[in-house]
Amino acid sequence: MQENAVAQSEPLESADPAPTEQVKFETLELDASVQRGIDALGFEFCSPIQGQILPHTLAGNDAIGKAQTGTGKTAAFLITIFNDLLNHPVEGERYLGEPRAVIIAPTRELVMQIAADATELGRFTGLKTVTLIGGADYQKQLSKVNQAPVDLIVATPGRLIDFMERRDLALDRVETIVLDEADRMLDMGFIPQVKRIVRATPRKEDRQTLLFSATFTQDIMNLARQWTFEPITVEIEPERVATASVDQRVYLVSSRERFPVLMDLLNDPDVESVIIFANRRDQVRRLYEKLRKEGVQCGMLSGEITQAKRTKTLENFKSGRSKVMVATDVAGRGIHVEGISHVVNYNLPEDPEDYVHRIGRTGRAGATGVSISFASEDDAFLLPDIEALLGHSLACMAPPAPAAKP
Repeated sequence: MQENAVAQSEPLESADPAPTEQVKFETLELDASVQRGIDALGFEFCSPIQGQILPHTLAGNDAIGKAQTGTGKTAAFLITIFNDLLNHPVEGERYLGEPRAVIIAPTRELVMQIAADATELGRFTGLKTVTLIGGADYQKQLSKVNQAPVDLIVATPGRLIDFMERRDLALDRVETIVLDEADRMLDMGFIPQVKRIVRATPRKEDRQTLLFSATFTQDIMNLARQWTFEPITVEIEPERVATASVDQRVYLVSSRERFPVLMDLLNDPDVESVIIFANRRDQVRRLYEKLRKEGVQCGMLSGEITQAKRTKTLENFKSGRSKVMVATDVAGRGIHVEGISHVVNYNLPEDPEDYVHRIGRTGRAGATGVSISFASEDDAFLLPDIEALLGHSLACMAPPAPAAKP
């Protein structure tokens, strides 16, 4: 959670420059039950993005954050939401299906992770959080919505639209809306759905809007202007995240050598837990099947996998029952697992930002990690753009010779 934060001054109003000293949570004068949740998790100091953004969002201001997973942004917006809901209780009767806050995220895994963090952080608040994701039983989710008035909804765009269309949820009393990973929602074609959701909430002057994105493209900034009111902006530099604690290597291999080199790597005793990224679902499927044929205990995460299977696959990986996970970029965004020793880019990503997200799965929480990328004749041309984003060249080498078998 300790990446460097840089305030962006253009084209929107910026936050104050990053403080030289760390900010203590207790100085933010949070609601006692929110502070108790932070204390129970063992956190004393804010991460850079939290230290910059919370003084503004706790005061009710809109915010735009350029931040990726691992920067502490999830806790920042959850603390903001919980503190606001507790400081401004609803007067009079409340009704079912009228949430006070909504968080939208592009993938089921990310929604589930945010909801799990909300449960941990908000355990003493008495606030009710409900998770809505596609691929899961609608009636079970509806029964949770209808048990009691809901405070916070964490949802994927499609499933939230389902609840709105069936009139099981109304968003006209939403006080805070969070749009997480806006760039990924744009890439996945969710923006028309998100626009529809935002239109169903009060006008931007009458709600708080927090938008987070790994990139500030023109499209993202246009959306930010539509949805936010006089926001402050905070930027976390991803290249510093990428290089701080990850040993990055590029193995120059032919397309035919990729799989044998991967198998040699998986047989290395130093490889304790590894995520292997491929660019497309069909590549993930083929690689998963080849690994299984070789007797490798592994899991697979991609958009084609059912929610029940995805949940079980992640549980097996987190518990160590399987040490290998094969994933696409979209599925990989929702993976929060401590202790991943290696990340392998079986294919170089076409978007340099995805490289940063991939290798960010390892080297977390002060640990060191190893990233190994395979570069072949069909994708080596992608390396210069990745190096340009990182701000340095990557070490390219021949893969090590396989260890001699006893």
